[in-house]
Amino acid sequence: MVLTKEQLSELICKHSERENGLQDLLEILLESMMVSERREYLRENSTSGNKCNGFRPGHSYGHGRTLTFRIPRDRYGNFHPRILAILRHQEDECERLAGTLYTKGLTQEQVGEVFQDIYGEHYSKASISRMLDYLREDVSQWLTRSLETYYPIVFIDCVHMKIHRKRSVETEAFYVVLAVREDKRREVLGIFNKPTESALGWGEMLAELHERGVRKIGLVCADGLKGLEDIISAVFPGTPLQRCTTHLKRNLLSCVRNGDKGELAEDLRQVFRTGDRSYTVERAWEQWQELCEKWGQDYRSFRRRAEDPAYKAYFTYLNYEARIQSMIYTTNWIERLQKDFRRVTRMRGAMPSEESVLLLMGKTAMDKKILPEAGATNRPGSGIIPRVKTITQK
Repeated sequence: MVLTKEQLSELICKHSERENGLQDLLEILLESMMVSERREYLRENSTSGNKCNGFRPGHSYGHGRTLTFRIPRDRYGNFHPRILAILRHQEDECERLAGTLYTKGLTQEQVGEVFQDIYGEHYSKASISRMLDYLREDVSQWLTRSLETYYPIVFIDCVHMKIHRKRSVETEAFYVVLAVREDKRREVLGIFNKPTESALGWGEMLAELHERGVRKIGLVCADGLKGLEDIISAVFPGTPLQRCTTHLKRNLLSCVRNGDKGELAEDLRQVFRTGDRSYTVERAWEQWQELCEKWGQDYRSFRRRAEDPAYKAYFTYLNYEARIQSMIYTTNWIERLQKDFRRVTRMRGAMPSEESVLLLMGKTAMDKKILPEAGATNRPGSGIIPRVKTITQK
């Protein structure tokens, strides 16, 4: 029976009014178009002996639902419907949108609500989770990628996140490694998880970097965690350690009364000065001892610090060019990165798993970009060292 265009339109309108009627029509239309395309393909290649070979199942997104249909096949497996490429493009766009919204701070439930506004139907958390599979794969490969053999400067620090485990919420440490490359760009080398921060934990992290290709590090900048010197030397012999002076200043200022904080802060600025070519490690150590002697008269906690050789690691920066001293005597760079990590996790409260934290932090690190200098190129996870042409010791 041959129907006129008017009769066919009337039947389509009636069917679309049924429950899921529009979805049925979309599936029928897509399948019919692919069947017609296969017929034309076989007609154009009639001399090859190729024939129809049934169908295979397929699916795509449409009108807030998952459309299911049959994809025509040919005997030789050479036929690929053009409309299928368009549908795949739409599906890729949905996955990219879900990934972008999720990594910008929305939960999976909130991403589903956004999809409801766009596509007309709410997507479950399970559906959104499946859309994020491609993102998980990308981040996983990026976190385990091969690394360069040498990095002039490496900043290390931990960011602490709340995670659900065994029906309880605990704060756990995520070890972050931010490196400066020889081309003056910053790049996150790795993100690792341990329940707590420790020197042994950093030893495992450094060992993994070694396995991924790192053979030499020019300088490690870290906070005041004990035991780091020995751990670093065990994995990367000869690598000096610069402890964060900002952390030390905060600790010392918390040891005095509010009325003394201003004077102590000025004394600390004089001890930990930067950019002065005549200011040597020896001179700085003398001023450190003088500071400890002065403030030790009123605060006993300063006395034991005067001759403690462990504090010499806070003056390593003075062995380097005056132009880069302010860059390497603190871990401010990596702490600014940690603010970005906290921003994408703040809306969620406690994270559901370790994997979810690594996904968000990894994607944030991959997308972190700082404009390069003129003539330089940029890439995900990298940034430029401003106003520094060389990274060498004096």
